[in-house]
Amino acid sequence: MRDRLSGTIGGLPPWSMAVAAMMAVQLSNALSVAVIHQVGPAGTAWLRMCFGVVFLWLVSRPAIRSLRRRDLPALIALGVVTGFMTTFFLAAVERIPLGTAVAIEFLGPLTVAGLMSKRRKALIWPLLAFMGVVLLTEPWHGTIDMAGVGFALAAGTCWGLYNVLTQHVGDRFGGISGLSLTIPVAALATLPIGLPQVLGGSLEWWVLPVAAGIALITPVIAFGLEMLALRRMTHTAFGTLLSIEPAFGVLIGVLVLAQAPSVLQLVGVALVVVAGTAAQQGGRRSPTPTMTTDVPASPAAP
Repeated sequence: MRDRLSGTIGGLPPWSMAVAAMMAVQLSNALSVAVIHQVGPAGTAWLRMCFGVVFLWLVSRPAIRSLRRRDLPALIALGVVTGFMTTFFLAAVERIPLGTAVAIEFLGPLTVAGLMSKRRKALIWPLLAFMGVVLLTEPWHGTIDMAGVGFALAAGTCWGLYNVLTQHVGDRFGGISGLSLTIPVAALATLPIGLPQVLGGSLEWWVLPVAAGIALITPVIAFGLEMLALRRMTHTAFGTLLSIEPAFGVLIGVLVLAQAPSVLQLVGVALVVVAGTAAQQGGRRSPTPTMTTDVPASPAAP
């Protein structure tokens, strides 16, 4: 059943998997706000990772003994980056609107796309996106939360690294085997800051089931779709396709969190989207010989 489902999903256009992943990520971020109020951003991120481990290992139990030493650096790096990308972003969402946080965070993968492009003029687009972010944050009003902006920038740095590392790990491990190995690392990496917030927060009865539901959306579904998409797309194509994610962030912010942007902020979002779209080049990525299931899942998995 799992192989049939994997084959069906694998037959979808890579761009459709990337778009579905973006929507899932922003929905989970919006739903996380209620949990953040109870156990803090680091506590929320850690709970999401912990529940993500449970779900992933129920679906795909990786053969850990089959790991080779040379696999470990990329897996550990991706796990750490994933954990702190989520933690930093939730810390930003606690302080600034979701759409603004996504636009600032997007500077990370867009800059990576520009740097990895063979065309020097591609670096113009991160600058255009930065102009859009300025319109979004409206610093001339003097009400900008610099801590929130800083956390979003930190998350963007992690996001750029995440895209590069995810494609590398996705080339080495078939299906979601790589994901089921990196999310436990993410949970361990964020434990020192996440667990204290959970224990020191207001752990109401509904927090754990809600965190579990969010974890099913992200990291399980969203990150799984991203990894499948990255295996079939170039770094640049994937990174710049994400240009529409700030728009999704604004949309979800309006629908779920009632965060209505101003006209000027909408112009800022438009600039970020245009920058990402204009930077896109390449496209579909041809499968490489290394795209094999080096760490097979247990045949007993459903």
